[in-house]
Amino acid sequence: MATGEESAMAGGGGGAAASPSCAAVAGWTVAAVLLQVVGLSMFLYGFFPVKPTLPGFSGAESYRMPSCGLAGGGEQPALPPDQLRSLYRELSEVPPVYDRLVLMVIDGLPAEFVLGRGGKPPSKEMVESMPYTQSLLAGCKATGYHAKAAPPTVTMPRLKAMVSGAIGGFLDVAFNFNTQAFLDDNLLDQLHMIGYKLVMLGDETWIKLFPKLFWRQDGVSSFYVKDTVEVDFNVSRHLESEFAAKDWNMLILHYLGLDHVGHIGGRQSVLMPQKLKEMDDVIRRVHNAVSDLEDNLDRTLLVVVSDHGMTEGGNHGGSSYEETDSLALFIGHSVQSSYCSPYDQNEALQVDLAPTLSLLFGTPIPKNNIGVVLPEVFNSLTDEQKLRTLELNSLQFLRLLQAQLPAFCFEDCINEKYGLGIDKIPQSVEKKLCHLLSKAFDSHHPSHLHQTSNVKSIEAGCNRTAVDAYYEFLRYASEWLSHRATNKPFYLLVSAISLMIVSCLSLMGIVFCLLKGKSLSQFEHHSEWNSDYHWHLDEVFIIMGIFIYVSSLGSSSFVEEEQYTWHYLTSTLYLIFLIKTTQSMLRESNSAVARAEGKIFHGNDCSYFTSCKLIPSMRDGYKLCTIIIILVSGRILRAWHQGGVNWVHFPDISKSLAQADSFVVKALQIISVLAVVIVAMQLLGLSSHFGLGNTNNLASIDVAGAFIGISSYSTVLSGILMFIITYGSPLLLYLGMVVYISVLSGDDISTPHQSKWSCILDKMITLPCLLPLLINSIALTSYTIVLLLMRNHLFVWSVFSPKMRNYKDKSV
Repeated sequence: MATGEESAMAGGGGGAAASPSCAAVAGWTVAAVLLQVVGLSMFLYGFFPVKPTLPGFSGAESYRMPSCGLAGGGEQPALPPDQLRSLYRELSEVPPVYDRLVLMVIDGLPAEFVLGRGGKPPSKEMVESMPYTQSLLAGCKATGYHAKAAPPTVTMPRLKAMVSGAIGGFLDVAFNFNTQAFLDDNLLDQLHMIGYKLVMLGDETWIKLFPKLFWRQDGVSSFYVKDTVEVDFNVSRHLESEFAAKDWNMLILHYLGLDHVGHIGGRQSVLMPQKLKEMDDVIRRVHNAVSDLEDNLDRTLLVVVSDHGMTEGGNHGGSSYEETDSLALFIGHSVQSSYCSPYDQNEALQVDLAPTLSLLFGTPIPKNNIGVVLPEVFNSLTDEQKLRTLELNSLQFLRLLQAQLPAFCFEDCINEKYGLGIDKIPQSVEKKLCHLLSKAFDSHHPSHLHQTSNVKSIEAGCNRTAVDAYYEFLRYASEWLSHRATNKPFYLLVSAISLMIVSCLSLMGIVFCLLKGKSLSQFEHHSEWNSDYHWHLDEVFIIMGIFIYVSSLGSSSFVEEEQYTWHYLTSTLYLIFLIKTTQSMLRESNSAVARAEGKIFHGNDCSYFTSCKLIPSMRDGYKLCTIIIILVSGRILRAWHQGGVNWVHFPDISKSLAQADSFVVKALQIISVLAVVIVAMQLLGLSSHFGLGNTNNLASIDVAGAFIGISSYSTVLSGILMFIITYGSPLLLYLGMVVYISVLSGDDISTPHQSKWSCILDKMITLPCLLPLLINSIALTSYTIVLLLMRNHLFVWSVFSPKMRNYKDKSV
């Protein structure tokens, strides 16, 4: 027996001696973290690629059929603006419909405020707020579209999409706060090349995108979101002088007040009807001024657009219908008709603005455009001219397709005779594009057909077949091109995930070695150590909770409503703590009563019970009260922002407090309660993060708070503030966890064998910091695998990709 004990002690001593040193732990941890950073960087680079674009600007070559292998076209002819304008007019065979353009951007205006939804008119309050605009729609003097915006629904990428017809990448949301000059082909540069003078009033984002383009400009900052009055007054005060000057060809008016109203009070804000009336009055003033200009034979088009919509809470950035439902309203002679249905659900894409405006004003369509011309805006053209606009749109698509598919050539399509006589649509992308484009060209130019028996019937018939054929090709090509930019390098993603798995396993090995060394050390210094160790309920639940969370990442619904997972895990864990504390109190109470009865039986004083068991009972009582407070606080936090589809219409505590006076707000402030266990701290921190209104949707980021107290824009300061506001709760709990564990472990360092610095660092710093790092590494690695598997999922950009942004920030 002694021999066995000596062997066990020897083994324990050997194990303790083999425990890794502090320097070794630090070195391996840094190496594992660096490996994880490299893997994460590779994954982000592969999963969020920069969208490829064609360089240069469209020129005279865009009006001709491209040759095979020459998708980029030739150089822009160095001609004076007047000659270049005449050249474009001659080659396009479509006369410019308008001479002047007034582009009015109402930031954050949902299309359903003006056009209704689902074929139904807007609410009575909205109709009464915009009477002049509604009269234009009812009188068939305007045509409106629900122009779907692509996520991310923030201002800068949406303005780029409207003027270039190209959809930006997902990471454009990061550049929205520090806009750089826009160098791709776009409508504004094309108008400037043919001699148009451009004037911009409003959001300074335009000035940052086009720093040297405007004849006159007066920019306002978009980051003072509490300002809903002066930010619009600074635009409207120039209207009379600009319309009196008449020295411009394009006037941009970008109003920010309505978006600011939404950020402050949401869609149902009491300020919303007043702001809509103000915007309606601006439309009236601009339209009346435009009508006066037309009396002088200057044909002017008024286009009222919004860059994005807003959620019920007034935020934007995601991909919900409310956020992507932007407005495109055309007011001009080319859209007037004798009959119209103003509240029909006319749907378009926001990128359709670029080719439509380009052809209306006689400029080439931007090279990277994937938008399709809107037919209702060209009512003043002849049927042949309308077909020519569709042909020019198709030629621009053809160049873009040849750049994306080098083997794609329209001459080969003609040689293979994909014409009207073929009803079976090929399966491959190239052959299907050939089939649709050849069908459209053959319908438009029947002389190309080899089946002469059908020529007369096609020529005698209406142009509807050709129009339908063109739109069938354009819509298919547009959809294919929009998804082309999302292709991801599979092997790069797999390599990145492999590095992250190695990093995760390394961290697990470090933690295992530390825990093993600690266990052997305890066995060495405590002869009563029980080798038959049993898992406790809370430990089992923590392991199960990690697996439950990792498994939930594979569901788009659980990713969208992640708050449910954290509320469940947090509440269940603290309920287990409550049960264990109650059981401990009952055991101590029963044991104390038994000992007290024994003392009384032997004639001793019963003060033994009160003196020996009062303090432990009070300590357990404090634990019990703390756990109950945390559970109650968690329930209150759950109701702070209801969230979720099923509870979105329930009243929130935060909204109730926002509508109450400041005395009530101050009286009802809730003080945070720090947790007592590492994993419990992390669960509570993440539960608080989602409970305070944060979600995996970009629309929940509090942009306004990031600019409080900053007099001018600073990328570093505003970025730090935004990070702290968004992740303040997890950061606070992480730091509190380290401090608490440090104090808790201080009681065990008084004995001589534990006075070494390595042991102090292990207990006070290494484990408290390393365990959250390991848990984050497991979740991050698992989610990158989920992203790889879900790379072609329907919700990859709207649900799974924003979640990766959260993990990146948590890793930081």
